[in-house]
Amino acid sequence: MEEFLYQASIYLAAAVIAVPLSARLGLGSVLGYLAAGIAIGPVLGLVGAETEDLQHVAEFGVVMMLFLIGLELEPRALWDMRDKLLGLGGLQIGLSTLAIAFVAITANQPWTIALAVGLTLSLSSTAIVLQTLSEKGLMQTTGGRATFSVLLTQDIAVIPILALLPLLAIYPNVHITADGSIGRADTGAHHDTLSLVEGLPGWAVTLVTIAAVGFVVLAGIYLTRPLFRFIHATRLREMYTALALMIVVGISFLMTLVGLSPALGAFIAGVVLASSEFRHEMESDLEPFKGLFLGLFFITVGAGIDVGFFFEDPLDLIGLALLVILIKGIILYLVGRAFKLKGRDHWLFTLGLAQAGEFGFVLLAFSTQQNVIPPALGQKLLMIIALTMLITPLLFIVYDLLSRNLRERSPQPQPDKIDEKGPVIIAGIGRFGQIVNRLVQASGFKTVILDNNIETIQLMRRFGVKGFLGDPTRPELLRAAGIDKAQVLVAAMDDHKQVTKLVAYARRHRPDIHIVARARDRNHVYELYQAGANDIVREVFDAALRAGRYVLENVGLSEYEAAQAEQTFYHHDRKTVRDLAELWIPGVPTAENKAYVERSQLLEKDLETALLQLAEENAKKSA
Repeated sequence: MEEFLYQASIYLAAAVIAVPLSARLGLGSVLGYLAAGIAIGPVLGLVGAETEDLQHVAEFGVVMMLFLIGLELEPRALWDMRDKLLGLGGLQIGLSTLAIAFVAITANQPWTIALAVGLTLSLSSTAIVLQTLSEKGLMQTTGGRATFSVLLTQDIAVIPILALLPLLAIYPNVHITADGSIGRADTGAHHDTLSLVEGLPGWAVTLVTIAAVGFVVLAGIYLTRPLFRFIHATRLREMYTALALMIVVGISFLMTLVGLSPALGAFIAGVVLASSEFRHEMESDLEPFKGLFLGLFFITVGAGIDVGFFFEDPLDLIGLALLVILIKGIILYLVGRAFKLKGRDHWLFTLGLAQAGEFGFVLLAFSTQQNVIPPALGQKLLMIIALTMLITPLLFIVYDLLSRNLRERSPQPQPDKIDEKGPVIIAGIGRFGQIVNRLVQASGFKTVILDNNIETIQLMRRFGVKGFLGDPTRPELLRAAGIDKAQVLVAAMDDHKQVTKLVAYARRHRPDIHIVARARDRNHVYELYQAGANDIVREVFDAALRAGRYVLENVGLSEYEAAQAEQTFYHHDRKTVRDLAELWIPGVPTAENKAYVERSQLLEKDLETALLQLAEENAKKSA
């Protein structure tokens, strides 16, 4: 017991220290787990022989990951994405596999090993790439969506790859006996294992396997809903978690009995349950387990890395890692060009997916266990995958440099000639500016719309809304739009820095103009206040205030009382913002501004007092 607690403490402490540090440095959680494993394994020697046994348990995280991926993919959604999945994703995996396998064959590797190596290295890092795309706000770009399609294809492709790899084994685990039945190869060690197919003729094995998969599908359609309703009746929260774990473990066990990959069964079950009303319940229950098991898996991978092996020939390993990135980069560049990706999107697609990924560790461990890849080569490939992932942040830095250069070189569309003037100028006609424009125009007042996004301008023109293309912060465009005589300027652009710049210029140029500005958050409110805006509207404040009023109406307050509370809060918040704006210091975090914090706490107490007084007054009236 003491030994178990000691090992658990070591693994958890390493993860708690290394992963947040890695995330802070922008390297992602996967590299943090790997670094933690390297630290407690080869560097400090705190863990040893138990790592391999622990890795078998941790691999259950991969099964959970594929089940959760399946939950996100309804069959209809998969069908709608078929062009990108089969086109972009299929071409990338196929061409990368063939190219890397060809290089491996020229290095005198047998074709079976070369193919296994190609399949393993063809996959990219879903964890690192998706996290980086989200952090940089690139997920909704054309390049980001193309990258996501390839990653999704790769995640799905893990299933058939896991099914294919045992067929490439140097020493197969099963063989066909003379009578046509399935038998296990004699490896010198005998273990009592459960199997539903051992000893059966080939046709019977096929029938049993199909029946098992069919059972998973039918059970997912017809049995899970009654089960979840039965558990719901108990009103015991932990039973939901127990049921979700039972589904994954049970399916994995069934797949093992018929000789299939547990990950395959889990993925199929996930897809079947994707349209279930209990999907989100299962996701929330299993997500923590998946994260912990996967984290443990990556730690054990790191702990198993032979650092001494790296220092025996570091130049060779680094060179091979760069060769993998180069080969995949060339393939990605050609595939991207074939699918007409251009400019920054093309480079994001090329550089973002050029590394090997965490599923490579999974496939590599599986290939070694199945005698597909020799242990010595597996150790080398393990190091190569880790190095390509470590290089990935540098690839995104290269993308940032290229993106900046392309943005500077790309010809900007010429601004429109503005031939209209009006009392109201609206700068930015996105989701915020559209509402303002509709209300003002519908009330009979003329507006002049400026926006520097040509797609937005063209979209609005299709709906009969005339706008002018141009950068609203450029003085000559503002003058052409009538800034000298306009009564109101609405600064509603998406870029908060541009909004502040526009407000500051307009206030200097026209001290008397009324400026309504869109603010991203409270700090931005203070910036706009100092820049000279008259009315400052936070993007989500009014919507959140209305939602709060609805809550009050449904917890006992009348509509009148809830509206009173809403108005009290609204007026108090406006006063609070004005007061705190005087104490706000640019560049200093508000939590570190002592005067700001003390004043904020005092104003919050004032708000509570005002609302309590209002409640007491309403209670007296109703009495």
